[in-house]
Amino acid sequence: MRDLVIEWLRENVPPPRLAHILGVEQTARELAELHHLDAERAAWAGLLHDLAKYFKAERLLTMARAEGLLLDPVEIANPHLLHAEASALVARDQFGVHDPEVLEAVRCHTLGRPGMSPLACVVYLADAIEPGRGNSPELDQLRRLSQSDLYAAIGLACDQTLEFLIAKSRLIHPRVISVRNWALQTAQVERKPILRAQSL
Repeated sequence: MRDLVIEWLRENVPPPRLAHILGVEQTARELAELHHLDAERAAWAGLLHDLAKYFKAERLLTMARAEGLLLDPVEIANPHLLHAEASALVARDQFGVHDPEVLEAVRCHTLGRPGMSPLACVVYLADAIEPGRGNSPELDQLRRLSQSDLYAAIGLACDQTLEFLIAKSRLIHPRVISVRNWALQTAQVERKPILRAQSL
């Protein structure tokens, strides 16, 4: 089945995105092993997470509405945020994936969700820290924290996302805030303050 998914991806995403997806697949596997989770399911969710990444805005909105999803005004203004939900639908309908935890991990990889499973946390973080994302002090801090506490790392990832969106004067989905608060309340380690980019 993995080969079928990769073949489909080659036809639907550009090569750099496929490289990112394979990086997320591997990073999710490694993080899951580190945190004693199911590495195969984590890798599978990582491979599936961006199936709908290049779907057009109208297609994403149509899929979400057909599924009966309640859309936030921020999602309507920026339908690309729906690609995670749409990717889970493609995984289910195109590839017959019905594992609820894998589908949750795919759905949650962009915005997260309070109370999401540890497997979903792994994929959320793998998407942010896979090697193709490059290197920076902020990424290095997030990678280190991901190894010790998934929830503290998600809180930090939310902080970094918020700083980026604010600096760019972009809309902020309310789930970024709720996920941040949930993650920090769940975290087991005290987190050092966020590293700030020199441009901020």
